[in-house]
Amino acid sequence: MPADAAEDRFEPAFWLGNPNLQSILPSLPLRRPGVVKACAELIRLSREMVLDCDEGVRLLGYHAQTPTPPGAAGRRQLAIILHGWEGSANSMYVLSLGQFLLTQGYDVFRLNLRDHGDSHHLNREIFHSCRLPEVVGAVLRLMEEFPAHRRVFTGFSLGGNFALRVGAALSPRSDVLDRIVAISPVLDPQSTLAALEDGPGLYRRHFLKKWRRSLALKQSAWAEDYDFSPLVALRSLTEMTGFLVSNHTSYPSLADYLSGYAITGDVLRKLAIQSRIIAAADDPIIPSRDFSKLPPNSSIHITLTERGGHCGFREGLRGGGWLHRQVLAGLQSTAT
Repeated sequence: MPADAAEDRFEPAFWLGNPNLQSILPSLPLRRPGVVKACAELIRLSREMVLDCDEGVRLLGYHAQTPTPPGAAGRRQLAIILHGWEGSANSMYVLSLGQFLLTQGYDVFRLNLRDHGDSHHLNREIFHSCRLPEVVGAVLRLMEEFPAHRRVFTGFSLGGNFALRVGAALSPRSDVLDRIVAISPVLDPQSTLAALEDGPGLYRRHFLKKWRRSLALKQSAWAEDYDFSPLVALRSLTEMTGFLVSNHTSYPSLADYLSGYAITGDVLRKLAIQSRIIAAADDPIIPSRDFSKLPPNSSIHITLTERGGHCGFREGLRGGGWLHRQVLAGLQSTAT
């Protein structure tokens, strides 16, 4: 795994050095009006698409075609962007990156995981983080929809975890994805769950609130199939996840489920698509020690900054700045 270069270094403003501030700032609700205004072109150009991902699974996404396509000799490029857990295709960080890539000449597809965004009605079975085949199916469907495009994949947090697992699953093929960039990806879910439970309570409360809201939407869409009242009454993410595993998956234990979507150990050993991981050592959710659990792989370049929090990397209050530049550099590094 090549080490990061000097130009990869992230230096926030002095007042933005706190990792919790870095992690919270991109998703602060008071920022949404400004982000929506700044991303008006992306939103205006986006068209809803429901992807058939095989075995009856459907995933919702939004496609925007750049108004400034490449020259006659150029090849169109499609950037697939995947949000984090309990985020969506309309999360501010997804919109912001999508707008930036649109201005750089990329077509943009913002993909929702199952039961994220306005998609709870599309599939009867509930979301869990081991549902990799349907995300692979979504990427394959996009290959069929846009066969002439150079396709790249970037994901945040759990979305970054999915992106790397998709890359490993598709690595026997060379025609599906050209590049992957994973931002603060979940590495070892057991470590991340412990960090959420034992770390600052604001993260635990945030995810409990959003997960309970998502379960209410799922129950409303499939009222004859679900009663989540015992689940939402639980007080911790560990208890809720354990209940989910026992009642809505085939995994024999919580530990088996968590290891089922870990990307540590040998999972990424066969990843042959050139990939970049952008993460921070002070991430309050993804312990940096977990990077030592990744296998040696020359296809993976890791940029581990000293500061930046979880999916933060904010130089100031406006724009994606450093992170957007780094994502673009990663996506362009194998362009032909």
